[in-house]
Amino acid sequence: MTTSTSAAGGCGQGAQDTGYQPDPRRWRALWVTLVAGFMSLLDVTIVAVALPTIQRDLGASPAQVQWVVSGYALTFALALVTAGRLGDALDRRRIFLLALSAFVLFSAACGAAPDITLLVVARLAQGLAAGFMAPQNSALIQQLFRGAERGRAFGFFGATVGISSAVGPITGGAILALASGADGWRWIFYVNVPIGILAVLLGRRLLPRVQGTGRGHVDATGVLLLGLGVLALMYPLVQADSGGIERLWWLFPVGALVLLAFAQWQRRLVAKGDQPLLDPRLFSTVRGYAVGAGVGTLYFIGFSGVWLVFALFYQHGLGFSPLRSGLAVTPFAVGSAFAAVVAGRMVERLGRLLTVCGLVGVILGLGGTALLLHYADLGTAPWIAAPVLFLGGIGGGFVVSPNFTMTLRDVPVRMAGAAGGALQTGQRLGAAVGTAALPGLYYLVLGRHQDYRAAVVIALGAALIGMVASLALATFDWQRDRRTRSGGGKRPQEAAGDPVRSGQS
Repeated sequence: MTTSTSAAGGCGQGAQDTGYQPDPRRWRALWVTLVAGFMSLLDVTIVAVALPTIQRDLGASPAQVQWVVSGYALTFALALVTAGRLGDALDRRRIFLLALSAFVLFSAACGAAPDITLLVVARLAQGLAAGFMAPQNSALIQQLFRGAERGRAFGFFGATVGISSAVGPITGGAILALASGADGWRWIFYVNVPIGILAVLLGRRLLPRVQGTGRGHVDATGVLLLGLGVLALMYPLVQADSGGIERLWWLFPVGALVLLAFAQWQRRLVAKGDQPLLDPRLFSTVRGYAVGAGVGTLYFIGFSGVWLVFALFYQHGLGFSPLRSGLAVTPFAVGSAFAAVVAGRMVERLGRLLTVCGLVGVILGLGGTALLLHYADLGTAPWIAAPVLFLGGIGGGFVVSPNFTMTLRDVPVRMAGAAGGALQTGQRLGAAVGTAALPGLYYLVLGRHQDYRAAVVIALGAALIGMVASLALATFDWQRDRRTRSGGGKRPQEAAGDPVRSGQS
């Protein structure tokens, strides 16, 4: 396969793909990356239902066992942009396969961990491997596909993102139900091993060998500044259950200042003609990138936190088992999977309007579910809410994959890894905020009023604030597109070609 390293690629992209020739194995290669991506994202939520069992079996404290979940999310987010930049500069295939192999190895180490300390260390390493793997997924889609095919490929990718987040609790509950005994939780990690080994073997055969930009230099100062900034923002959030936000609130302004310094450093490198870690012109000149990153971050604030709220309400408030609790939210996952695949075929024609419609659907679905859980009989409310959750899932499927496609459509392929890593870093930060804030609000209301219904309704209402903010941003972008096209104009990328090409090779 030959690929133009200067192609801007995407739905309706204006930069020329003159060197692009479709790889006949591209769809089979896509499934390899999707399976790997599914495992890495599933591991963010699947472990949550096993925490009580892990704590009891290993004799861990609540603070220690919380690091099994939060430590993975932290190192996952820290690696994304740097990993994407390395993939752009060197070889995405090699980095993907090395990261996937490491993920399998550390999954086995998690399952075999004899104590909580080694389990946490293995989870930190597993999250780092997942963070190196994730940006290669979206970059490989941009590399392998063009035009309408890219929209379909991102549709499958969006379905993977949505389903992996939503089915984590039910998958974990099912594994615990099947693997009975004190060590049953270990199979939550062991299940990754055979699937991952198969993915590595298939990836070696199917993933294309494409040379990177040839500029292997990575901005070490940028890596340090970005890592410190993300760490400062995320650390209080991952420590939220042990009072991290109250104790470490001062890290939020520190993190913001460090990220500001990172942005200034990147601008300085561009002005000197050097290679930045994350080109700031992605946000200022690549049409739709900044808006799409904002839409995704705001959406994931609400999207990621609601599953923990549902699990707390169903298991503690209604006495559901982990498996039954997961089944209660399955309609959302089903709707999301169906809609994401369909959306991939429609995004070329409808564009940002799909995201707007999807966000409306999610708001109606989650808002309707909150009302039903508050007013309907508790014995039947979860099942009456199933069709409404299905509607919300359909909306979610119209958000994630079209937003990926619209955000990355005009990004030059040679920068796809860094751009995808930055996009997913924003989503991980949003997810960290949501998973810290929404359960915290749930517990706050429950502690004051001892009312499970009020707690779940207020927490879901808070999630909707992020959804509404995301909807406002997506609507702004949709209306701007309509005004541009009704006036006979072109998107900036179409008019100017590749605006981030100068000074980059």
